[in-house]
Amino acid sequence: MTGLAAAALDWTRDRLSSGSAAFLAALPLKVEEEGRLYVHADASAPAAWHYVEEADEALASMNATKAWATFCGHVHVPRLFGITAAAKVTAFRPLAGVPVPLMRARQWLAVLGAVGQPRDGDPRACYGMLDTVRGELTWVRVAYDAAAAAEKIRAAGLPEALALRLLRGR
Repeated sequence: MTGLAAAALDWTRDRLSSGSAAFLAALPLKVEEEGRLYVHADASAPAAWHYVEEADEALASMNATKAWATFCGHVHVPRLFGITAAAKVTAFRPLAGVPVPLMRARQWLAVLGAVGQPRDGDPRACYGMLDTVRGELTWVRVAYDAAAAAEKIRAAGLPEALALRLLRGR
């Protein structure tokens, strides 16, 4: 964990009520539904909070589940990994608003991006919309008042770099 992340985590812990902390602690590390797996980080070890940034990490995560599609975050950079019919891992960066067909005969891992603290150079919030009928995943970008959010970070006494990250998307 970086010093910035530790500062934000400490700040948040100090402000959570015991009830809120208990609620968060009771949440599952993964949820499976209709052949899909939802997990915050790497599916092979959800409690370890490993990043899924490269093809080998995506493969390890996909090999840890029988789900045809795994959805994760943690990295804050939108990506899509897939296992081809030849058992090779493909990787690409999706474009916002362009649906990507997820063929059920293959296995997929989608890193959905971030609704805060982006890391891909785009300060807009990013999330994914899965059309379960068509089998398509579309990344969506939404502008928000990042300047106001950055001012709240500064007012809270958190590191300036956290405020700048919102404005720069890095």
